[in-house]
Amino acid sequence: MIAIASDHAGYELKEKLKKHLEEKGFEYRDFGTYSAESCDYPVFAKKACSAVISGECEKAVLVCGTGIGVSMAANKIKGIRAAVCSDTYSAKYTRLHNNANALCMGARVIGEGLAAEITDIFLTTPFEGGKHQRRIDMFE
Repeated sequence: MIAIASDHAGYELKEKLKKHLEEKGFEYRDFGTYSAESCDYPVFAKKACSAVISGECEKAVLVCGTGIGVSMAANKIKGIRAAVCSDTYSAKYTRLHNNANALCMGARVIGEGLAAEITDIFLTTPFEGGKHQRRIDMFE
């Protein structure tokens, strides 16, 4: 199960990503926001990431205007390793080397097609472990 959330700036892209997840066969839970009305991104990032920490969801996909705000909010939650990705290479390596469990993207930075590609890579790339786990342990 994938947790997905956005603020008002990311709402439209989040809705498109939900359709993409359905087409790819991924189950998800939408933690809001549920409209383009102005709202506070930390509220929704926290809801989605809390579902990851509890084990209800495996990973989170978070969207705001730039991806930066939701990543900062998400990374305040113990156990969350959130990464802002605007390209496929970063999405791949944040999983392989950092075992990121929250993907953050900016709806005002990337388009729908690239966001879908980044999401697919993030959700399907495994963690390599080994020396990378040792490094993660150092900051956790």
